[in-house]
Amino acid sequence: MNKQHSLDRLRKDIGNCEKHLKESAKMSNTTTSVSEFILQCAIESNQKTITIYVLGFIYFTSVFGNLLVILVVILNHQLHAPMYIYISTLAVIDLANGSILIPKMLSVLLLDSSVVPYAACVLQMFLLFHVEEMESLLLAFMAFDRYVAVIYPLWYPSLITNKRVGIGILVTNIVGLILKSPILFFVGELSFCHTNILPFCFCDYGTIVRVSCNEDPKYLTSLAAGVATTGAFPLFLILLSYIRIVIEALKISSAGGRSKIFSTCLTHLVVVGLFYIPLLLSYILSGSGATIATESYNIMFILGNVMPPMMNPIIYSFRNKEINKSIEKLFSRKTLTPKRRE
Repeated sequence: MNKQHSLDRLRKDIGNCEKHLKESAKMSNTTTSVSEFILQCAIESNQKTITIYVLGFIYFTSVFGNLLVILVVILNHQLHAPMYIYISTLAVIDLANGSILIPKMLSVLLLDSSVVPYAACVLQMFLLFHVEEMESLLLAFMAFDRYVAVIYPLWYPSLITNKRVGIGILVTNIVGLILKSPILFFVGELSFCHTNILPFCFCDYGTIVRVSCNEDPKYLTSLAAGVATTGAFPLFLILLSYIRIVIEALKISSAGGRSKIFSTCLTHLVVVGLFYIPLLLSYILSGSGATIATESYNIMFILGNVMPPMMNPIIYSFRNKEINKSIEKLFSRKTLTPKRRE
């Protein structure tokens, strides 16, 4: 009898211990916070040197090329027109994009400074979101500019003015910051009971959500909604605009006129493809909860943020005659003077 009583008591004690452990684990999952993150920039030692050189070359080319585009647009009064304001604004965005991402990646690889304070990590995440959103919307504005120029050429001077372009860019920045502010509250709600290691060379929202203990779908749903609103929808408008432009161009009897329109379309579509394809893939797969290999996600995200800042000024320098001429004049030390209007 005493033996049975002892066994019952032992089972009860074990049950209480299990209950206590479950409650403790549950409490830990909901209350643990971190003060810093560790970037696990997993690159093999034999690839580390080449990665550093490649990133350094991309960053130098990006800074030099985009500053050059901004400079020639400012100095040449002929380029003080809506399309060139868009191009110079794109150069500013590309400068910011590369500067937010590459220097930290280089410091991780060169100095092994993989520890990032929580606030700095969230700031990098937020700024990356913002410049990506701004580039997406700016590319849509540029597509609309070409749409009006080709479809309604007589209305273009009154519809698309420098003042309206400037106001549009400013308002888009402000609205974008407001729309992204909930992301900061969502990040503040996350707890990290398992790990504070991010398996990449940078901080981004999708990765932070995945390593957290929170299983509420609202965190990834907000990411998917943001991508759809400021990524997929502008892309849809861009493609729709260029389809309409191509249809209109095919009606032109002049081969030279058609060639000029198609050349402009090709330039913008190359820029759009460089930016959208890798980023949309990385965000859509991440937002849907799909499992992505670390290397694949890293490559897609970096390509979408690092390659456009380097390639955009090169593309516009070679494809845009006015910018090309202005650069030649700048390096040949010729005075940039506007042509007299007849």
